[in-house]
Formats: sequence, structure tokens, C-alpha cells
Amino acid sequence: MIARVAVGALVTGLLALGVWLGVSALAAAALDPARSGAVQSLPAGSVQGGLGAAAAAPVVPVPDAEGGALVTAGDGGAAVALVDPVWAESVALATGIPQRALTGYAAAALRLAGEQPSCGVGWNTLAALGWIESGHGTHGGSALDDAGRAQPAILGPALDGGAYDAISDSDGGALDGDAAVDRAVGPLQFIPQTWDRWGADADGDGTADPQQIDDAALAAGRYLCHYGSLSAAESWRAAVFAYNHLDSYVDSVAATANEYASLAAAVPASGG
Repeated sequence: MIARVAVGALVTGLLALGVWLGVSALAAAALDPARSGAVQSLPAGSVQGGLGAAAAAPVVPVPDAEGGALVTAGDGGAAVALVDPVWAESVALATGIPQRALTGYAAAALRLAGEQPSCGVGWNTLAALGWIESGHGTHGGSALDDAGRAQPAILGPALDGGAYDAISDSDGGALDGDAAVDRAVGPLQFIPQTWDRWGADADGDGTADPQQIDDAALAAGRYLCHYGSLSAAESWRAAVFAYNHLDSYVDSVAATANEYASLAAAVPASGG
């Protein structure tokens, strides 16, 4: 079972505002056992942490790539074309992650393996962020369309200093529809001023769109990689903590990422 967490405290980080999901307790999101299969134990040394545990960095399963190719640095090409669709379908079924969202996370991981090979960010880490931040783009009745865009757009609450920290408007309402204050936007919950620095055009359509899962996942991955190699527990936790300044959030991301990894491990290789 994967627990979706909404953290009941103010967020001081400028990137992800997972607290706005609006509940203060864990909301269990059970996978269909008939679809997911048995959960395997994780490799030695990895930890499936929870809110009360100091969870280690998750294991990093590698998404299958068409032809074994990786994407080179730079925007402008659709990395999703390199994700093996058989792998994506099988792992989506096993984990309960919508296939379009999973493809975006895997594409970002493949691209980053090409442009920042020392980072080591896994698709499962990005998927864990996507689940906690927006339920993979399904928060508030939204869903990802075939192009990977959240419909309707996902917008967080006004960051006006009331229930949440005050963050003055930085985009004239262009991204969040609010010309007075900022709001977190999209399936990975960027605020506009952070998107202005880290926004990416992963789908190659000429626009960096925080509502589009490929763009948002690549931007989130680059943000995490900015904090160094994610292959070690300490640096992984530091990067995710930068995304949202709460240890409980980091533990929840680690637990979810590890759960996704263990479920994916039960899926036969695409060629098998």
C-alpha cells in the first residue's frame, strides 16, 4: 500500500507546496492487489521509511529505453519517445501510476542520465514527488491528457500569508492566474518564480509548461540534481528537503519511492 501524504505545516521552500492537498493525516491509496502483485523485499541496505523513520535514499530501478539510447543535454527533443512503451505499460499496471505520468517521470530520468550522469535521480523519486504533490496530476478532479497536460490546470491556494507563507506575485498571473500573489502550479507544484529559473521544455513543443508532466518532471529532476549526486542517502535527503523543508515530507517521498521500486521489481523485463 502506498500512502499519499499531505503535510500539515507551513512550507518555507520555494519549489513544492505539498501541504495544500488539504488533509492533515495520511490518506491511504490502496493498489488493486490483483493488478499490482506481491511486493518484493527491497535490496539490502535500502529502507522503506515512514513518517516516523529516517528513511534512506530509495533504490533506483532503471527504466527501459528504446534501443538503449539516452538523451543528451539540452531541451527541444521529446524524451518520452525513448521510453519503452511495454515497460511503461507493465510498470504502470504494477504501481498504479497513470501510464502518461510514468512515461514523463521515466523520460526525465533517462534524459538526466544523459546530461548529468553523476546525479543518479530515479524515475521512482520523481514519481513519489508527483504522487505526494498532486496524485500524478489528478488533484481536484484534474487528469493528464494524452499530451501530458493537466486538465483542468492544477493551482494551489493563494500564498497570501494567511494559512500559507506570503509569496508576492512574480509572474503577473501568467502561470497561476493570480496577479496579486503567487500560487503553486502543475503536477509537481512549482511556484512561478521557481519555474522561471528551472522551467524545462521536455516535450519539445517550444514552451516550458509547468502543467505538462514531461516539462515539470524534467524541471524537478534538474532541481534535485542541483544538490549533487542522489545516489547516497545523505545527498538524496538534502535534495528532497530542498524541495520541501520538512523531514516528514522527505521520509514520505523515500517510502513512496521505495514502494514504487519494489513493485516495479516484480515486473518481468520487457524482452522477457
